Amino acid sequence: MSEARVPHPWIALLHERLDALERALLQGDAPGAELASGAVQAALQQAPRALELKHGHTQDLHAAAQRFTQLRAATLRAAALNERALGSLLPDHLQKPTYQGLGKPGARRYAGA
Repeated sequence: MSEARVPHPWIALLHERLDALERALLQGDAPGAELASGAVQAALQQAPRALELKHGHTQDLHAAAQRFTQLRAATLRAAALNERALGSLLPDHLQKPTYQGLGKPGARRYAGA
């Protein structure tokens, strides 16, 4: 195996964190998904400079970015489904937008404007 095909340690770490996030999402483990999401964010904040990545790491980085995008979309879908279910079961529990009525006539006087 050539040196360029050995994954960069940061990319390997990112894949491990994405694996944990995927497992938590598939198991419906909300607290686990939250922890794993934080771990992914922490890994992203530790990203190496572009100069540290070799040309052969481009494909690995692209694959990790695709996985991250797919898992982020799955997380957003799950959150939307949870919000919809919560709204069906407990309609009074949903928070109303803070500025919901500002578009109506006379609303400006109550908005402090």
